[in-house]
Amino acid sequence: MGGEIKSVPFSASRAETLEQLARLCRNGREGPPPRIEPSGSASLDAVLPGGGWQSGTVVELMPVSDGIGELRLLMPALAKITQSERHVAMIAPPYIPFAPALLRHGLRLEHLWIIRAQSTTDVLWSAEQSLRCKSFGAVLVWPQTIRDREVRRLQLAAEAGSSIGFVYRSPAAARESSPAAVRLRLQAASNGELSIDIVKCRGARAGMSVEAVSGWRLADGQNSTAVLAPETDISTAPPHQPPTTNRQPL
Repeated sequence: MGGEIKSVPFSASRAETLEQLARLCRNGREGPPPRIEPSGSASLDAVLPGGGWQSGTVVELMPVSDGIGELRLLMPALAKITQSERHVAMIAPPYIPFAPALLRHGLRLEHLWIIRAQSTTDVLWSAEQSLRCKSFGAVLVWPQTIRDREVRRLQLAAEAGSSIGFVYRSPAAARESSPAAVRLRLQAASNGELSIDIVKCRGARAGMSVEAVSGWRLADGQNSTAVLAPETDISTAPPHQPPTTNRQPL
């Protein structure tokens, strides 16, 4: 027989033990190291695995309300991804992306895809296919509902495509378990920043809170602005006049 018995040393960190088992399942074949996209906030990067948003993972974002900065939080990473010639997909966003603001945040719009799927099945299928495509660096998705097995499918797709999946869920989901690698509950802080509760963070400590101090700025150095606007039926607007909306500062 002559085979060598492989042992996995016990680790105080469950995440480390699972990673060791995963390496054994790959028969020792290590793939390329994951990409790390800094969040733009030093306080958040300090607790994220690898010091930023890590490719091959699914991140759940659970804002307590709309318009508190839950999309602006991702702007530095999304700008860097599009500037590196990779695509970003937004699937079933609740508001219309506001192109001028996205440009001011540094995004290259030719690499931004908006997928307006309707049913939950179509939304999750679109997310999975986009994550598997190696041309995409990040996929943002707003499903009405999502189950654990569907999160696992997205995780596998993100690993296959070396992309990052950002799943927006309701704040009530923070009370439930999930196989997502990172789970963050977001709420507005009194100083105008974004307060982030670390519900789960593989390879790091959960149960702590940080504030996403805005070390990130717009490409033109000005203050942040709304990046999405509530969806409006443009057919009701007078000819040659854009519809009037109140933009939500997401």
